[in-house]
Amino acid sequence: MKIIVPLDFSENSIKALEFALALADKKHGKITLVHVVEMIYDFASQSALALDSMFANAENLMNKTLEKYKASGITMDYQVVEGTPSVSIARIADEMEATLIVMSTQGASGIKKSLMGTHTVNLIREANCPVLVVPSEAKVTEIRKVTLALEFANHEEEFLDWMVDMSKKWGLGFEILHVQTSQGFKEELTVLGIEGYLAKKYPGFRAKIHTFYAETALEGIEMHMEEHDDMILVMCHEHRNLWDQILKKSHSIRMAYHTHIPLLILV
Repeated sequence: MKIIVPLDFSENSIKALEFALALADKKHGKITLVHVVEMIYDFASQSALALDSMFANAENLMNKTLEKYKASGITMDYQVVEGTPSVSIARIADEMEATLIVMSTQGASGIKKSLMGTHTVNLIREANCPVLVVPSEAKVTEIRKVTLALEFANHEEEFLDWMVDMSKKWGLGFEILHVQTSQGFKEELTVLGIEGYLAKKYPGFRAKIHTFYAETALEGIEMHMEEHDDMILVMCHEHRNLWDQILKKSHSIRMAYHTHIPLLILV
């Protein structure tokens, strides 16, 4: 498992790193820390000196971070690059064929200048691998399960396979969340069908299915999150309509910013 962790050296980005360490496979896992220096070139004569200083500071902090977490037993390295955070991180993830990007949603200032905020949304749009967003208030030490929100659409099969595999590797329980915006015989058959599908495809694998009734899928997901804070919520980026609802509600990922729930976006 290859994990990318964007690091701006803020408290919350360190929390994201510690979460990534908990998810990584000690035998085969690797974590690459990435710090992106984003320069605005107002004065060319001063920019080169400023850039050198920012790179030096970042590399110094990276080495201290590697030393601090050396005892974890996880193979770790780092990259400090110049560019646009979302584009640079997505490119590095592609080059490394990363399994996952683990990213926090808040940062600080100076050398700790935030990579987060709108960069989070932009990275999800740019990335070709899953992105796990860790909110500042996420209770990461209390995570017990992953909850996959499904529409029961054809494109979701590969995501289901991936999450079943990851839940086993992470040692977390597995649940499926289905929000029904209408009630009826057809909807009941759909839920029964997924139960049978899971039992046939993953014999012996235990999965719990939650069905919420709500006017919209987003409302149902938010209701579920209010009752459960010991999970990673998993959503498929292919859900264009639902994703549009989230982005229109806020310029950030509202569900990740305003809950304690880490949010994993599958792309």
